[in-house]
Amino acid sequence: MKLKSLDKIYLINKKSRVKRWFLFIFIGGIIVLFLPWTQNIKVTGNVSTLYQEQRPQQLNSPIPGRIIKWYVKNGDYVKKGDTLLQLSEVKEDYLDPLLVKRTEIQVEAKKGVRDYYEAKVGTTNSQIQALNSARDLKLNQLKVKISQLNNKLAGEEAELEAAKNELRMTSDQYERQRKMYDEGLVSLTQFQQRSISYQNALAKKTATENKLAQTRQEIVNVGIEQSTTIQDYNEKLSKTEGDRFQSMGQIEGSDGDIAKLENQVANYRARQGLYFVIASQDGQLVQINKAGIGEILKDGESIGVIVPEKVDYAVEIYIKPVDLPLIKEGQRVMCIFDGFPAIVFSGWPNSSYGTFAGKVIAVENNISANGMFKALVIQDKNEKQWPPKIKMGTGVQGIAILNDVPVWYELWRNINGFPPDYYEVKNEKSAKDEKSKK
Repeated sequence: MKLKSLDKIYLINKKSRVKRWFLFIFIGGIIVLFLPWTQNIKVTGNVSTLYQEQRPQQLNSPIPGRIIKWYVKNGDYVKKGDTLLQLSEVKEDYLDPLLVKRTEIQVEAKKGVRDYYEAKVGTTNSQIQALNSARDLKLNQLKVKISQLNNKLAGEEAELEAAKNELRMTSDQYERQRKMYDEGLVSLTQFQQRSISYQNALAKKTATENKLAQTRQEIVNVGIEQSTTIQDYNEKLSKTEGDRFQSMGQIEGSDGDIAKLENQVANYRARQGLYFVIASQDGQLVQINKAGIGEILKDGESIGVIVPEKVDYAVEIYIKPVDLPLIKEGQRVMCIFDGFPAIVFSGWPNSSYGTFAGKVIAVENNISANGMFKALVIQDKNEKQWPPKIKMGTGVQGIAILNDVPVWYELWRNINGFPPDYYEVKNEKSAKDEKSKK
């Protein structure tokens, strides 16, 4: 008896196409093995910016103070120079509302002191001129007196010489008269008259010598008076010069005090301008960490963050040390941004959907805290533009494009654990250098 179930289970009499399908699959697999495969490196990173001033900026308090008014709220968009909040002083050194005006009064007082000492310097200059004139006049008088005494001395010396001559003559006459008297040739009266003439000549010589000695002593006294006059006037001039230098020192000290006070005035005015905290650039104000009115801010304390409105986006990717030799400047990287749908074909990145092209512009030589090296990727302007809705800090998955190899080679490389093929990236600069060499 023939069962119908056997005919349905065992298809012995029917033709099978398994061999045909196996052959097609085998030939298709062989063809696939020779298809091109783009080697790549998978990296991760996040969206950043190319310039430091376009990064989120901390908004810090320039001075310690108390918040008395807010002009914005969290999430507002602000322009550069917009007022964000107002502060009041908390330091006792700056609580005086007339601090600037009173400091300016101190400046004017110091300027008055300086003017007084400048006038005093002018007076001492006049005194010095007067003392110099008086000294010169006195010295000229003494010189004239010395000249007169020298003339007198010359006359007295001539008079002394005449007296000496007269004495010699009378002395000879006296000696001859005395011999003649001893011999009895002249009378006693005549001898006495000659003796009187001799005594008068001797007295005249002595008087003339005394006058000459007196004149010489006067010349010495005038010389001493001249030295005394020079010393006295030098002492007076030194004292006046000392007063002058002291006044000049007071002027310099006053200039220093004035400069210091003017600096304080400028600082006080600048500090008053810091009572209003303003936006440093255009952007959105976020992460405000002060609740409201009356809170105290410390010097340099963070108030919030301003996220710039216009940003030249870049991607920071992190590369494993083993893959670092494969990444060079100009390397092509396909970026997949979080939140944007993408269909990725690993070996055929150009056929993927939702990926955006970029190129490496810098690779840091220092390892990061996460044990990997950081590279900076910017948008490739020759290809599809990056999405305008990406934000700072958005996660990114990257595919660094390497060599094109057959599929069988890539399978063989992975089975043996070999690294991807390394190839040199030729950027525009190197290409120009090669052309110039040719």
